[in-house]
Amino acid sequence: MTRMVQFNSPFLLGFDEMERLLERVAKGSDGYPPYNVEDAVAVDGGTQRRVLRITLAVAGFAADELSVTVEENQLVIRGRQREEEGRVYLHRGIAARQFQRAFVLADGIEVLHARLDNGLLAIDLARPEPSKVVRKITIVDGAS
Repeated sequence: MTRMVQFNSPFLLGFDEMERLLERVAKGSDGYPPYNVEDAVAVDGGTQRRVLRITLAVAGFAADELSVTVEENQLVIRGRQREEEGRVYLHRGIAARQFQRAFVLADGIEVLHARLDNGLLAIDLARPEPSKVVRKITIVDGAS
């Protein structure tokens, strides 16, 4: 993989970590399991809240065969099915394969909850409200 040159600009200072994140994301994965990312509305205790919802198609996985963790600034979803002893397959078209899918989270993103329903694992993420901070920098006169 060639190194990205977009971050070599002298106007982009301190973006080394972002460059590493983009390189990690660019490596990609095999596309399993398929997923959606949507802008959704979650209802919590009667109040509505805008969330990002990641939905993964994990048919065949039980809740105890899935794990959702936040590691540093990544949301990591892992699945591992247990092999059932004593089964003899004449044809096996449904693979019992393990997976790991990772999503890089921006600073301030909070994982609210994960729910497994009808083979779909939905994970709701809260985006922080953007705040505009303007800070005036005092200029010290070096001549005096």
